[in-house]
Amino acid sequence: MLTDLNVKGGPQFYRYSEGSIGLIPELLQEHAASRLLIVHGVISWEKAKPYLTNVMKLDKEIIYEQYNGECSYNECHRIAEIIKKNKIDFVIGVGGGKLSDTVLYACHLTNTQFGLIPTLASNCAPWAPLSVMYHDNGLAEGKSEHVKRQAAFLITDPALVIDSPVNYFIAGIADTLAKWYESDLILEQETFNDEPFPQMARFAARMCKEKVLAESEKAIADMRAKTISAEFIHISEIIFSIAGLVGGLGDKYARNTAAHAIHDAISAYLPEVHDYLHGEKVAYGIFYQLALEKKWSTIDELIPFYEALNLPKSLTEMGVYPMSEIKLINIVQLIDSKQKVHLLPLQINEESLTTALIDLEKYMTK
Repeated sequence: MLTDLNVKGGPQFYRYSEGSIGLIPELLQEHAASRLLIVHGVISWEKAKPYLTNVMKLDKEIIYEQYNGECSYNECHRIAEIIKKNKIDFVIGVGGGKLSDTVLYACHLTNTQFGLIPTLASNCAPWAPLSVMYHDNGLAEGKSEHVKRQAAFLITDPALVIDSPVNYFIAGIADTLAKWYESDLILEQETFNDEPFPQMARFAARMCKEKVLAESEKAIADMRAKTISAEFIHISEIIFSIAGLVGGLGDKYARNTAAHAIHDAISAYLPEVHDYLHGEKVAYGIFYQLALEKKWSTIDELIPFYEALNLPKSLTEMGVYPMSEIKLINIVQLIDSKQKVHLLPLQINEESLTTALIDLEKYMTK
């Protein structure tokens, strides 16, 4: 029996359908919100504003604040100061994953209610009760802030999401695919066979794999054609909702392991990969995890899918391998320092982590 499982189901209210953003005034009334802060990006904000006219016309005090583009401690504390100074009682975040993470942590610091309107489907940040932290310059901080609170609402419109960059959507597909491969080895253990919430997490993770592999190429084509198809809605919803449900139900046993750990490490020590999106780096991380598990046949099965979506399969493809010995040591030591990697039922140490990295590069260039 598990005694350390923290279940965080998700936002209090969720809706993803055309016209659903129109429900926000009713929800703000439900939460007795009177002083609003709307945190937003730049390009996404211009696209989102037409969907928010009924919110912007409310008879409430509304402050608008553009965030700086990174979920850093400095930025979270800056937003928190704005919340405190203006006695804000509800925050609405409009934008992508880093903005969602920024709003979550700033509202954690100030004990403020918040709602999120994702403008793209690139990861599960709007659903997950954690913030992935970066430095102000965009390099990974190497840690995440896990909190107990979640959004009062997560609402968006597929007509808004489909008008976002396709490469972010593809990155979100890769990040979602990782939910299965990072949790599979843990949740298949006998320990979890009779545990209800981990098994629910496993079901959600399996959906992340099966739906993504079956429908992603059609969803991407439809997105490029601006066609709001069933496949596009399915995949985008799985990216920012069902993927978040995996970690919400399974906690640390289903959140992330080696694929995200190496994402954090290369983001921290290889500034050359900064131009790659989070999900693109996680795509490589899936292959690294499978190399660590010595599942080379699974890598072979995934290669056609990766090539169809133009996802990176190795550090060599990303132009950062071979690398100096000190960089390799730093990357491996950071991975090894992550508690989540040691949840895997494998012998995890600096030697095995180094071997997996080198073996994967050899395998992908043979």
